[in-house]
Amino acid sequence: MSQDKLSEFVKAHATELGVPGSAVGVLLDGQEIYASHGVTSLGNPLPVDEETLFPLASVSKTFTATALMRLVAEGKVDLDKPVRSYVPELKLADEQAAAQITVMNLLNHTAGLDWNLIDDGEGDRSLAGLVAKLPQLSLIAPPGTRASYSQAGYNLAGRVIEKVTGLPFEQAMASLVLDPVGLADTVYGLAEVMVRKFAVGYNRGDDGELRPARPWAAFKEGARGDNPGGGLASSVSDLLRWARFQLGDGEGVLPAAELQRMREQTVGLRASTLGDGFGICWFLHDLDGLHGIGHGGSGNGQFAELLIVPERDFAVVSLANLGPDGYLFNQSVVRWALEHYLGVVEKTAEPVPYDEGQAQQVVGRYEIDAMNLDIATDGTRLTLAVGIKPEIRKASDEELPPDYPSAGIGFLPGDGDEYIVTEGGLKGQRGYFSRDANGSVTGVDLAGRLFNRVAEAS
Repeated sequence: MSQDKLSEFVKAHATELGVPGSAVGVLLDGQEIYASHGVTSLGNPLPVDEETLFPLASVSKTFTATALMRLVAEGKVDLDKPVRSYVPELKLADEQAAAQITVMNLLNHTAGLDWNLIDDGEGDRSLAGLVAKLPQLSLIAPPGTRASYSQAGYNLAGRVIEKVTGLPFEQAMASLVLDPVGLADTVYGLAEVMVRKFAVGYNRGDDGELRPARPWAAFKEGARGDNPGGGLASSVSDLLRWARFQLGDGEGVLPAAELQRMREQTVGLRASTLGDGFGICWFLHDLDGLHGIGHGGSGNGQFAELLIVPERDFAVVSLANLGPDGYLFNQSVVRWALEHYLGVVEKTAEPVPYDEGQAQQVVGRYEIDAMNLDIATDGTRLTLAVGIKPEIRKASDEELPPDYPSAGIGFLPGDGDEYIVTEGGLKGQRGYFSRDANGSVTGVDLAGRLFNRVAEAS
């Protein structure tokens, strides 16, 4: 295994994209190699290394799901039971859905819950407080009918862990998973992060300048209700240890069979860059015949990526502290590592030429609870823009991540409902349009989330 080539690639690519700090790790044949570049902070620079903490954002979900699977193995949780068996006070916008949603629906994103409730820093910000606010969250589909990625679903799963263990979520996670696996630098909350070396996030403004991302991770300090879905910080070194654990025999934490069960497909995903389906939490990937499991995370000016290939005892981790190009950096690192270490070459999908009739069917506004997505055409090409709703941005006293400005998209060959983003910070993302029984476009999937159509082009 060549460390030099990995370091060379990481340095060149981070420099090209202007990423202030990045850390990469690869596990192959039982050996670990690391390559880091840049600094933890432009204002107070320290060299990034494999011990530097970055926010994991949604990679945190893999830890929450594994803890729940330990409780399943111990007979304390049944995946097929309604969530109300464990959280009897659960209420949702729809009573039937609240009664039906199972623990498995939360773990494979089929609960029909919209993405999340925005933490406003007010009131009870614990998991109990978040559950009390869930009736405000819209439902986008009946439970069990389709996958749509939900942060709220994972936060609710965290409340299940609290109820079953009788411990605060963070303490439960430490005793169920973090301590027994030996993850000393995988932590919740700034109080733990600050006593370790950590990377400051940056967002690139319209003027090209990099500005420190505030708040540090993705949520204001104290937002414990978001810890199960995205509250961990960790290092590349700890993440490779986590990958080793996922590839192993369960180390007395849970039976190997339960770990392997997490890799088996429970629901398919259509035309998604994120994967071909969900196991239990993991996104599943067909890598030229090899079976990959992975998860990404996007925080405020921070991006994380973890991919594991069990058949080859292989894993790659990439962490970068720049929005939005940290995402592109991590994707390139994963592609490079797959090609150079496993010989797997990812094929890029090619869009078909622009068609005005096809374009007119999809132009308009789509939304989830916190974001608008606008699809427009100038008669020669289609564009997609996505960003935080202006009223939410205006009401926030925090700096929120920048929006993704209009960028070209193209339809893919086939039935004409699948597309790929061809430029900008979301370049390479794939998704598809949903239609009703009459063939009218009703929604668009992006990054595993369903945005429902609210208006056609005026």
